[in-house]
Amino acid sequence: MNKEINLIVKKEYIVEYKNGYPLITKEPVANWSLASKEGLIVNLLDDKKKFIAKGYYGIQNKGYGWILSWQKDEKIDADYFAKKIMSAAKYREDFFKDENTTAFRVFNGEGDGVGGLTIDYFDGFYMLTWYSIGIYEHKEEILEALKSTLEYKGIYQKKRFDAKGMYLDEADDFVWGERADAPIIVKENGVNFAIYLDDGPMVGVFLDQREVRKTIREKYAKGKSVLNTFSYTGAFSVFAALGGSSKTTSVDLANRSLNKTQEQFSINAIDVEKQDIIVEDVFNYFKYAVRKKMLFDIVVLDPPSFARSKKHTFSASKDYVKLLKEAIEITNKNGVIVASTNSSNFSMMAFRDFIFKAFKELNGKYKVEESFTLPKDFRVADKFKEGDYLKVVFIRKLK
Repeated sequence: MNKEINLIVKKEYIVEYKNGYPLITKEPVANWSLASKEGLIVNLLDDKKKFIAKGYYGIQNKGYGWILSWQKDEKIDADYFAKKIMSAAKYREDFFKDENTTAFRVFNGEGDGVGGLTIDYFDGFYMLTWYSIGIYEHKEEILEALKSTLEYKGIYQKKRFDAKGMYLDEADDFVWGERADAPIIVKENGVNFAIYLDDGPMVGVFLDQREVRKTIREKYAKGKSVLNTFSYTGAFSVFAALGGSSKTTSVDLANRSLNKTQEQFSINAIDVEKQDIIVEDVFNYFKYAVRKKMLFDIVVLDPPSFARSKKHTFSASKDYVKLLKEAIEITNKNGVIVASTNSSNFSMMAFRDFIFKAFKELNGKYKVEESFTLPKDFRVADKFKEGDYLKVVFIRKLK
């Protein structure tokens, strides 16, 4: 797609874009009516029609497109994408060399210069995720760039085109090369994970929590009882068990979580019978635990930003304080709550305020042991700090 259009940036936003802000949103542009088709290359001009930057038009939940270059004459073609992918791979050189970790992010959207696209690596296989029709329109150039720069066994894709970034169900997510086994077994810090590249929106593990899982295994789990809520495939539980926890309890509403968690335990030679895996609404489980006077040494809270069950609707920005209070009540004194959110709607400072508020309302006391944001492979753009969405805080309950 070679056609380019010129968009005029309103005066009050010019400095921001000249300084490197990468997200193109609706409000700063005076003449969006010219943008007739997603994928178009757009030149942002100031009020005197001087060039500021060029990007592409593509609607996703964050905005209307992304800046790709501040060079007027730079062509957005396969060579352009190849340079970006090569640079991203070089930045992650140490990951490619690490035999103990064979799953990581190779390309993190605007952090690597192309918003709306991520590329993950799973032991020789690549997974591209497209977040708008706009970037997907450049699929052929991007695939050509990937194939020409990196060695691969096979390439897969996920489409998340709708306004909320939901997965578009395809008959087949396979794109090129050889097909992966179902599952393939990858490693993370020496731990095995079963990964399904062509089985709906999720592959089996969230790569952004790598350092958090390692920390639980190495510093907190030994001899402790662990409750893992919103447990998905039980990744936190696996690391806790391998770290010597006395017992793990994994709770998730999805029926698939039972078999998936059993599988992750089994491929790491962990006795499934010694762990509890419960298919239940987490909020109902909290009530049950309070009734039964159950207490845990470690409680992991990693809810989705938004979730709906038959009886509950959860929004991280509105309901996290309530969720924390539920967790505090079933955490032993001197126990640890691992509070996590991937919501980009609020900052780490606001998240810490949630923690303060939850303990204050229960007349409790706590100490922050440590906190985490995105790991190195989830590169964040200097001029787009809101891209650092992950917030994890290890909280010691003192009272």
